[in-house]
Amino acid sequence: MATNIITREGYEALKSELDHLWRTYRPEITAKVAWAASLGDRSENADYQYNKKLLREIDRRVRYLRKRLEDAKVVDYSPEQEGKVFFGAWVEIENDEGEIKTFRIVGYDEIYGRNDYISIDSPMARALLKKGKDDEVVVQTPGGEATWYINSVTYKPPASPKDT
Repeated sequence: MATNIITREGYEALKSELDHLWRTYRPEITAKVAWAASLGDRSENADYQYNKKLLREIDRRVRYLRKRLEDAKVVDYSPEQEGKVFFGAWVEIENDEGEIKTFRIVGYDEIYGRNDYISIDSPMARALLKKGKDDEVVVQTPGGEATWYINSVTYKPPASPKDT
């Protein structure tokens, strides 16, 4: 079972998605369904069937988002976290081969579409929790144990190449 914690940014993003689906996208699709229904025989009407299916998908996502937003516990940054890995941290790790990974530890709902976020429920995040810079971390992976070293822990996003 995924944890119900989420970052403030993640919560706002889900709220924004819900607002867009409910106030903008759903009314557009509802209008298309009504128009397609007015054309008559619905069993042969591809517009009607496609948009009706889309409406069901929107409604399912809206129900999911409402439930998640209701149950989610927003975890904000606290200065006491500085220097250690906790929820919301940006972490840079390196292994013995010199492979470097940088990611943020976030809630389950925040990782989709992002390759720089990992879930707090992942084995990597669990292994990193409460560790600090220069600590060695052993992570259980499907391929066996992997050893990583923490290069940095921050609660500010890393500078992207376009920022420099």
